[in-house]
Amino acid sequence: MTSEPPSGSGGPPEDDPFRKQPPPPQQPPPSQGGSPYDRPYDGEPPPPYSGGGGPEYHGGYPADPLAGMPPLADSGKRTLARIIDMVLVYIVVALLAWAFRVGQYTVDADELEFGKTFGRELITAILYVAYDTVLTARHGQTLGKKWFGMRVANLDNGSTPSVQTSLIRALVLWVPFAFCCACVWTAIAGGWSFFDKPYKQGLHDKAAKTVVVGVG
Repeated sequence: MTSEPPSGSGGPPEDDPFRKQPPPPQQPPPSQGGSPYDRPYDGEPPPPYSGGGGPEYHGGYPADPLAGMPPLADSGKRTLARIIDMVLVYIVVALLAWAFRVGQYTVDADELEFGKTFGRELITAILYVAYDTVLTARHGQTLGKKWFGMRVANLDNGSTPSVQTSLIRALVLWVPFAFCCACVWTAIAGGWSFFDKPYKQGLHDKAAKTVVVGVG
């Protein structure tokens, strides 16, 4: 019986080159003996607490999870990379829709309303989700992100997202896009990174607990 975690269990592999390395252990200060109440107060605050079971605290605040990671990616470059990804996958969607004779629009002659057919919506959702999930889980970046020198990283340790994390991220971003909100939802979810503080996360990043950083 092996002790290795099953594939796709959600834990980052130990050999992930992007995984943040733990800081070297700090040596405890030499013991001065006696009760701490026997020493006179010198006006200095007590040392930061690091209990071992949670994040280290500095000055009363948790340590920055981005420490040790490359800088956060520029939101404008993220937008351009996303547009490239959308165009690439749209070409495949259009070819498959043509090959399977899935019409792009149906027309209601009475109300002059246009609506996408369910078949095309389904193809769009499957391809966009699969594209984003597979490339993010394997390489941490789609083609658009690769060309702009960016990658997706887990916020807590900087590693490449697992399949489950990448799937959550892709579902939040692309399912509303395919079935109801199209580019409006993509603009909202991705555009959130322009205003989000301090991690520049889109709504899909928040759902998956990821960030987008430069390739270090």
